[in-house]
Amino acid sequence: MVINLHDASGKRKSKWIPTNLEVKGNKKHAEKLLRDTLTEYEKREKFIHSDMTFADAIRQWLSDTEIRVDKATFQSYTELTRTQVLPYFDALGIKLIDVDRQTLQAYINEKHKNGRRDGKGGLSPATIRHHKNVLFQTLRDAVKNNIIPSNPCEYIALPQKQRHEASFYKPDQCNALFEAIRDQDIYPIVKVAAVYGLRRSEALGLKWDSVDFNNGIMTIKHTVVRHITVIEKDKTKNASSYRSFPLLPEIRALFLDLKAQIEENSKLFGNSFVQNDYIFRWADGRPFAPEFVTQKFNKLLKQNNLPHIRFHDLRHSCASNLLAMGFNLKDISEWLGHSDIQITANIYSHLDVTRKQAMADKIGAALSP
Repeated sequence: MVINLHDASGKRKSKWIPTNLEVKGNKKHAEKLLRDTLTEYEKREKFIHSDMTFADAIRQWLSDTEIRVDKATFQSYTELTRTQVLPYFDALGIKLIDVDRQTLQAYINEKHKNGRRDGKGGLSPATIRHHKNVLFQTLRDAVKNNIIPSNPCEYIALPQKQRHEASFYKPDQCNALFEAIRDQDIYPIVKVAAVYGLRRSEALGLKWDSVDFNNGIMTIKHTVVRHITVIEKDKTKNASSYRSFPLLPEIRALFLDLKAQIEENSKLFGNSFVQNDYIFRWADGRPFAPEFVTQKFNKLLKQNNLPHIRFHDLRHSCASNLLAMGFNLKDISEWLGHSDIQITANIYSHLDVTRKQAMADKIGAALSP
């Protein structure tokens, strides 16, 4: 077969393609092969001829994405591409139109095996999925822009997710923790996070407009996170995360005490006091940074010989204790602010031992001789 094509500059050229058919008895086969080949090349002609590298396509996607996502998400994309994705594909130098499944799979495999920046092994399956998201979205934009016909990232294999068994404290352990750190600056935020099962971002985001002393209600409506910088957001992780709690008497007293301390510190520090509406902060008014809370929490556990858990495990402790008290997954899902009860079930259903024990007792009695 001989077909006429145009190169990137528009110059006409001929392409000779072997059919691998015997000359005799294959006229219809040859004609069909020609029609199919022409159709395929006509499809290709619709696409824009581009010499853009894949690395530059990622940079273009990142630039276009900034207006579509919030600041925290964009910072995470920026850090991921700067430190991991772009160095790899800049060194590879591959063009966008030449990226195929094998290219992407090689990247995923390499990062899973050797992706840690400290040189101590590979990245977790969860982190690998963030990498895949960047690759997929970049190629999806290229498909939309008629640069490539399909997205090869759809077909790559990802490492299997590892099931994380959440650690948690039982009520007596929580009380031991509270007693051990009662005089520490992070005691109030630890107490509130454990009682209400708050995410760290939600606890740090509590402002005085979140607390309605008159009606006895605390509402989660602000968050504070860090990626490259600390970011304050007047929104929650999802719609379900925007939720209200009864203001327990002990928490009410704790908040009133903090309010009095802030007013006193404002007088003591004068003009150097940092004015803001956050509840949990330093004496000079600066809000606690996310990493400070985590590091101080870990240090206090070690100093007091308490079992190691993460700050986020205070949230798991709240959920597991509610389960042990007999509350169902629907109630706990609403308490934690999960967007879907299935999330709650996936994390905590194996802890619902009380209900399962009752079921086991009944089925055992029914089937006994």
